Parts: sequence; structure tokens; C-alpha cells
Amino acid sequence: MTHPDKQSDQGFRTFGEFYPYYLSEHSNPICRGLHYIGSIIALGVLLYCLITAHFIVLPIALIAGYGFAWIGHFFFEHNRPATFIYPHWSFIGDWVMLKDFLTGQLQHKLAAHKSLTCVRKSTYNCRQDKT
Repeated sequence: MTHPDKQSDQGFRTFGEFYPYYLSEHSNPICRGLHYIGSIIALGVLLYCLITAHFIVLPIALIAGYGFAWIGHFFFEHNRPATFIYPHWSFIGDWVMLKDFLTGQLQHKLAAHKSLTCVRKSTYNCRQDKT
């Protein structure tokens, strides 16, 4: 997938504009599952650090969170993680997607955007959805 041309979070004015794009970059269920695993491990490590004050292991949270996600993108989704272009929006997107999954809203949101092939034609090339 070709990413938007702009190299900062300014390519999208709001998270509401970004999130459909983010979901389109996560159409593969294995990729999404790896995101969830990484996010939950990261939360567990963060909680461990807060409870025990062993902050030396805090980098494991980043490695788990991003490592699992990037494996999903490179080996299953076959695209470049949005984190590389939109780090702030992507970080928020990870947690919103996890929340949507845990609350049962994700399938509805994915279906709502399934026919969407372009979120913003002026900033990135369109593609056909893989699902």
C-alpha cells in the first residue's frame, strides 16, 4: 500500500479522518491479532513496572507492542506500518482498535469501511481492499 505523501501527522486533520485509513491498513485478522497480543503484553509489562518499580524492563513493553505489530504488517498484511508515517495517530489507533475489538465494535467499523477504497484521494493512492 502506498502511504500518504505527507511525512507527519498533519496529513490527517483529525483522528476521525485517520481511523478509516488505519483500519484499511489492518484488514488481515492475523495482523490485528498480533497487534492485540503485543498491546496486551505491553500493558502487562507496564503494570508490572508500576507495581514492582522495576522500570529496567520497561523497554520490553515497546519491543512487545511494536514487535508483534510489525511482524503482522511485514508477514501477513504485507504493508508498511502506519507508525512509520503517522506515529502519533497510529499509536492512538492501536489502542482504539483494541478497545473496538474488546467491546465488539470492530467488525461493524470494519464493515462500514470495507467498501472504502480511498479515505483521502488527494494524499495517497487508492487500493482494492483485500477482504
